[in-house]
Amino acid sequence: MDIRIGDKNFHPFLDRAAIAARIQEMGQVITEEYRGKNPLCLAVLNGAFIFAADLFREINTPTEICFVRLASYTGTSSTGTVTTTAGLDKDIGGRHILIMEDIIDTGATLAHFLPSLQAQHPASVKIATFLSKPEARQHHIRADYIAFEIPNRFVVGYGLDYEGQGRNLPDLYELSS
Repeated sequence: MDIRIGDKNFHPFLDRAAIAARIQEMGQVITEEYRGKNPLCLAVLNGAFIFAADLFREINTPTEICFVRLASYTGTSSTGTVTTTAGLDKDIGGRHILIMEDIIDTGATLAHFLPSLQAQHPASVKIATFLSKPEARQHHIRADYIAFEIPNRFVVGYGLDYEGQGRNLPDLYELSS
């Protein structure tokens, strides 16, 4: 069933069952790869909070989580400018870091964030993303764990929004043309 958010119409793209199954698979892989390492997950707010919570619950090895807030979107497109509004408040030197991101499209957000993270000398940095849009990539950012690779289309739901609305939708919807 199509939905309307603000002045835009959206149609179903991915349902909650497919999302849950894929995140469970990712959690199993991450559990095995991080066993005995006590990784620190960095969830990127606002969009990744639902994905991060669901994925975090699927990781079955000692793991910590904290949050950073980075922003680069206005409306339906990336502004090309990244702002950090809530930074990392933990010492990450020598830690295994797993960044949890909602979507990697242009790559600008992580291209901005990764150098400051690397400057703190973590043991490793990997990226888990709910969505990847390779067609939109403008920066060389490679995710280690990808739930879904999608075409360069605007989507809402499961934490992603349009003008602040739609994050609470359990399914993912695509902007109607």
